[in-house]
Amino acid sequence: MPIPDDVTGEEIDADVRQELLSLPKGLAEDVSRNLVMVARLIDEDPEGAYAYSRIALRLASRVAAVREAAGFAAYANQKYSEALAEFRAARRMTGNVDLWPVMADCERGLGRPEKALDMAGAPEVHKLDKAGQVEMRLVAAGARRDMGQLDAAIVTLQSPELASNSVQPWTARLRYAYADALLAAGREDEAREWFAKAVESDKDGSTDASDRLAELDGVEFVDALVEDEDEVEVEVEVATEAEAEDEIDAEDEIETEDDEDDDDFDIVEADDDDEAPRG
Repeated sequence: MPIPDDVTGEEIDADVRQELLSLPKGLAEDVSRNLVMVARLIDEDPEGAYAYSRIALRLASRVAAVREAAGFAAYANQKYSEALAEFRAARRMTGNVDLWPVMADCERGLGRPEKALDMAGAPEVHKLDKAGQVEMRLVAAGARRDMGQLDAAIVTLQSPELASNSVQPWTARLRYAYADALLAAGREDEAREWFAKAVESDKDGSTDASDRLAELDGVEFVDALVEDEDEVEVEVEVATEAEAEDEIDAEDEIETEDDEDDDDFDIVEADDDDEAPRG
């Protein structure tokens, strides 16, 4: 697949670049450029990112960073079985537990929420940093909801991180998940409160909390483009009606002139008859 000229491969993280040092220079450059394309496209064009990840995987399947990138690309395309296999391979290569929450979420995607809950209670969770532990809590709450255990999902999300007033990278998503679970349980007033808190902490628009809050408040958004198109359509209709009336008036004037011409002709004919010699 083509790669833009502005992609050099130097854009990747230093840790990934370090891993690629085990490859010949030319090969490392090709792999790094494909990895850059995976990162560039994964949010807006998951299928494109997946295609580039397969190329990188074919070139360097023994590099953990490549297996991890392939896993995330597959995950973005809801290829959960494939994603889980890649994440497991990357974890075997590095011994790192950072991928534990997303591996558990793959189990959810495969319809195995019980397995995800088992992973949420595994010793590996204690080795995660704070962000990873919060992510694991979100996955566990999602698994509870998959199993129809709404109250348990709400309890799972209740944590010091949720109660904290400080805003962290995970705060908006945690508050949003809690609000959504409350709403699903029919606790609308509490849900509105937490959607509002999610909006306060969502500085980069990572959630649609503002839309959900507006929906609860009964606010309806009108597409300005559609409204403009409707106005144009009305103007065209009015113009058409006006043109039709003008055409009718014009036709009436023509008919009137024709009638007058007919009357003159009749009069002339009558005069000719009067003046004609009698036989």
